[in-house]
Amino acid sequence: MADSTIPDIIYTKVDEAPELASASFLPIIQKFAKAAGVSVGTKDISLAGRILATFPEALTEDQRQADDLAELGDLVKSPEANVIKLPNISASVPQLVAAVRELQNQGYALPDYPETPSTDAAKAVRAKYDTIKGSAVNPVLREGNSDRRAAKPVKSYAQNNPHRMGDWSEGSKTRVASMTSGDFRSNEASATLTDEATAKIVLVGKDGSETVLKDGLSYPAGTVVDATYMSAKALDAFLEEEIAKTKDEGTLFSLHLKATMMKVSDPIIFGHAVKAFLKPVFDKYGEDLKAAGVNPNSGLGDLLARVEDKPEIKAEIEAVMADRAPMYMVDSDRGITNLHVPSDVIIDASMPALIRAGGKGWGPDGKEHDANCVIPDNSYAPVYDETISYFKETGKLDPATAGTVQNIGLMAQKAEEYGSHPTTFEIPHDGSVRMVLGDGTVLHEHDVETGDIWRSASTRKAPIEDWVQLAIDRQKAEGCEAIFWLDETRAHDAELISYVKPILDAKGVADRFKIMAPREATRASLETIREGKTSIAITGNVLRDYLTDLFPILELATSAKMLSIVKLMNGGGLFETGAGGSAPKHVQQLVEQNHLRWDSLGEFCALGESLQFLADARNNEKARVLGKAVDAATQGILDNNRSPSRKVGEPDNRDSHYWFARYWAEALATQTEDTELAAHFGPIAKELTQKEEAILSELASAQGSPADLGGYYHTDPKKTEAVMRPSPTLNAIIG
Repeated sequence: MADSTIPDIIYTKVDEAPELASASFLPIIQKFAKAAGVSVGTKDISLAGRILATFPEALTEDQRQADDLAELGDLVKSPEANVIKLPNISASVPQLVAAVRELQNQGYALPDYPETPSTDAAKAVRAKYDTIKGSAVNPVLREGNSDRRAAKPVKSYAQNNPHRMGDWSEGSKTRVASMTSGDFRSNEASATLTDEATAKIVLVGKDGSETVLKDGLSYPAGTVVDATYMSAKALDAFLEEEIAKTKDEGTLFSLHLKATMMKVSDPIIFGHAVKAFLKPVFDKYGEDLKAAGVNPNSGLGDLLARVEDKPEIKAEIEAVMADRAPMYMVDSDRGITNLHVPSDVIIDASMPALIRAGGKGWGPDGKEHDANCVIPDNSYAPVYDETISYFKETGKLDPATAGTVQNIGLMAQKAEEYGSHPTTFEIPHDGSVRMVLGDGTVLHEHDVETGDIWRSASTRKAPIEDWVQLAIDRQKAEGCEAIFWLDETRAHDAELISYVKPILDAKGVADRFKIMAPREATRASLETIREGKTSIAITGNVLRDYLTDLFPILELATSAKMLSIVKLMNGGGLFETGAGGSAPKHVQQLVEQNHLRWDSLGEFCALGESLQFLADARNNEKARVLGKAVDAATQGILDNNRSPSRKVGEPDNRDSHYWFARYWAEALATQTEDTELAAHFGPIAKELTQKEEAILSELASAQGSPADLGGYYHTDPKKTEAVMRPSPTLNAIIG
């Protein structure tokens, strides 16, 4: 029996471009869903919302906000869950600080973010803010494993309307540089616990002193527990060498990390790169930079802002930058480099974009150049290295004939690296880090030095078994090649293989699957899709993110149009609206020109799946009819080229929502499964058609002038609605 207090579908309130699009699209969803007796509610998991929910004691009664993320975290563990989850900000420190500042300026008495907390009170505030950083949302909601694939209408459209791919040449200087020792990959240790266990992480100093880094850990029987570290000295030596090589090779220096999801380790690695690139500056002015509050982990942009009134340091920075290899640019027109902000260059988006462009990145001169793609940790770098090698040998992929790579991803219950944040530490002094079980057994031990980055991750038995079963189900449905991307020479993967093989044998399906290391699996998958066939990549959590950007960007030109279904382990469903981030550049264009180029196709695909799931879960046949009509409307958007244009003055996101509503209403009005729905939507479809000219004219007239949203991270709802629903005629029809 469904809980009547829980909406049938939860649509998440998020950030930036997808949240602006929601202001236009959500009223349409609610209007149509109501006719089928389906309620659609919202929960606020935006960055601003998470901040406000974390500090109720600092706010007035009217300003306080419920902890919607915690509520959703409980909901996804129940069979009632049906959540459409849009992309949200995985906050870097600069984003978090900017959001706090904006909220303070709006009258919220929040504490400042303590960059270097020295008192117990400041440390407590910092600890609360740290819970908001990075991928705070995803581990909470992902109580199931992932099924990601291109929707059939999307794939068909991409083949019939192939996007442009950059040309590759055998002489391309573009390459991937990665550490060969001293990184997380080479130092990894892994073990599967036979029994339920508790554990603590202890740093034992050279003098025998013990510092407890983390206590109170607990793991059920069968958990795979990993531990590893990255050597700071090895990282610095690697970066220094690659910076020099890049200049010698005449390519762009580009660093590719994931400082959002890997919110503890990767910002530190990013900071090492900033210091390495500006080493002469830090050597000469280190104390001055420290006094100015410079934290290299926050990026070059923050550093430059802090030395704005220090001409000597600025001149030294300019001299060093001029002497170094040119840098891969986020925005060459505005001088925003690869090292400006840790969250600006996210590996799973940046590397596929560079590969799609024929191995080219934008330089400070506004032109495309070959690049040295620096990916310090060697765990997954071989995927990109092999992709680049493959295209150098074979030439670019043809999207018109390419097959597709689907993904089954192990991510439930904070599996693998993405669940490692609470157990990641920058080592304060030389010694030995030990993971000690409750019975005194030392499970893992590493000798470490000051500044090393040590981390532990775990993967539970139930998610692993669920993941393998999900892979078996998907392979049976597709009947195609299926590969477990696991490397028997890597400690963690070897433990997973010891789970995978017996399950496949017991189910009698071992002959349908291959187990291959990521490098070999990459080439095999590329060869498969070049032949126009389908492959299923069965991967861990990080590779899931990487591959569900890499292959869709090659196949479809974007990863934002993927079906992204999370089969929750307790029976519910989480429908993510594809990858693609929260698109801050789209917001910038809207604010400047009142044109939003965000494409809601991911939302369309997720909505259709959510309604179909609801129909099965609640035996609601009207919801099923609604879901089928969503698929027809999505096909209509693609077939009639109604997706948003990038240019102001041309149709944008709001226009696409009008067309979606119209195609949806027409599909419902003409279907024969439910005469009541057909009768209800007939007049709506007719009115949307008859008033097309007025609606499109009103939408077009809104463009061209700056738009006032009343905020960036915390927009004003009324102002946002006025911007995103500028057609009185359409609003009158939708209500």
